[in-house]
Amino acid sequence: MRYHIGVISGDGIGPEIVAEAKKALDRVGEAYGHVFEYEEILMGGCSIDATGVPLTDEAIARAKACDAVLMGSIGGDAATSPWYRLKPHLRPEAGLLKLRKSLNLFANLRPACLYEELKEACPLREDRIDGGFDMVILRELTGGLYFGERKTESVDGVLTAVDTLTYNENEIRRIARRAFDIAMKRRRNVVSVDKANVLDSSRLWRSVVEEVAKEYPEVTLSHMLVDNCAMQLVKDPKQFDVILTENMFGDILSDEASMVTGSIGMLSSASLNDTKFGLYEPSGGSAPDIAGKGIANPIATILSAAMLLRYSFDLDREANAVEAAVKQVLKEDYRTIDIMPQKEPQRSAVTQVGTKEMGDLIAERIRYYEK
Repeated sequence: MRYHIGVISGDGIGPEIVAEAKKALDRVGEAYGHVFEYEEILMGGCSIDATGVPLTDEAIARAKACDAVLMGSIGGDAATSPWYRLKPHLRPEAGLLKLRKSLNLFANLRPACLYEELKEACPLREDRIDGGFDMVILRELTGGLYFGERKTESVDGVLTAVDTLTYNENEIRRIARRAFDIAMKRRRNVVSVDKANVLDSSRLWRSVVEEVAKEYPEVTLSHMLVDNCAMQLVKDPKQFDVILTENMFGDILSDEASMVTGSIGMLSSASLNDTKFGLYEPSGGSAPDIAGKGIANPIATILSAAMLLRYSFDLDREANAVEAAVKQVLKEDYRTIDIMPQKEPQRSAVTQVGTKEMGDLIAERIRYYEK
């Protein structure tokens, strides 16, 4: 089979980690007889430098013409980069928000799994992570505070900023159904996270989610306030199966979950619409402080490529091969610097490797798992 993949390498460490994900995809193609064609698309700071805007209409059209899009990272150092002296709608992150909206990518799927081999990198006490954990955070991606009306103006001589949080029942209903569908393929447990004790938008969220839950009697639904959820993620992460939440809460909680797994460099993500199309990216940022040093962890991007195979191309066997190769490399005690043990492991010495070396090790083992 032949597949057309849009590639947004982006800024910072983006080009480095995307190169390793493409390496893994190419190895999958060799092992299983597929051809992956890549089309480079500019977005973020590199697009600002080239075109003056973070995302052009042409780039959106090219992305829509692809079967799926693989992305690295965008943005730079907000304190020093000239990109952040521009108006907000011209900054790098505005390109990502525009792309999500233009492609109707309303569902962000972020797995958070603690590998047995990375227990030493987890910052939590061993008794809290014994046996590991495996959760999925489903974040609504095109509504809420990030897409509401905003303004900054002088009110009675005082500079005042306003951001508007808006959700309608249809936006909530479609993301809730996606969460329950995913739960049906897992352990059939959904925790809906909101702030219903304060926000009207959260009260509507909770009401609509409860309506949708009636369509899935096999799934257990519970509600949790976002501040409590943040605490529970570090107190008892094993309790979670599928976490369903709105845009900003999901943004924060998924990053917290990534650190519980050992590193944000391990957290993949998929942003999906109503079709098979998706945007696949690691959950970490552009990390400009380590860009070009060859030490960034490419595993989240490689696992994002595995999600691309699974959700956009229905290549479950190939996705399994990539995930198994990642697990094998970790079992063989290879680590990038961010997932090196915080204490001396009780086994053979762990080997620290760089970005390219980690990508090579994983790609080499994909063929091993062909059968």
